[in-house]
Amino acid sequence: MTEHSRLHSIPGGRDDRPRRPELAAPEPLWREVLGERLRSLRREQRETLVETAGRAGISPQYLSEVERGRKEPSSEMIAALAGALGTTLGGLTEQVAEELRARRAPVRRTQAAPTLLLRAA
Repeated sequence: MTEHSRLHSIPGGRDDRPRRPELAAPEPLWREVLGERLRSLRREQRETLVETAGRAGISPQYLSEVERGRKEPSSEMIAALAGALGTTLGGLTEQVAEELRARRAPVRRTQAAPTLLLRAA
C-alpha cells in the first residue's frame, strides 16, 4: 500500500519504517492483539469463522479481517464477538491488555525534541 504524499506519521504513533535501527520494533496495535486473541479463542473451541460470525451477527469475511488486525471493530462488535466466544467484554479486554503488557518493549530514553500539541478552537 502506498502512502499519500500529504499524510504524515503521528509522533509516538506506529511507523512501519524504523527511524534508527538500534531502536526496538514498534509495539503491536490494539486491533492486532485483539484479533490474535479472538482467533485463538475461536480455535480453542474448534469453531469455524462461519460458526462464530453467525452467533456474533457479523459476516465471516468481517470476522476474518478483525482476526487479522485489518479492521478496528466498535465496542459493540467486540462485545458481540466476546459473547459468541463465551467470554465477556471485560474478560477479553483484560486478556488483550495482559498480552500488550507482555510484549511491551523496554522504553529507551532519548534526547528528543519537544512535541508541540495544538488545540482546535
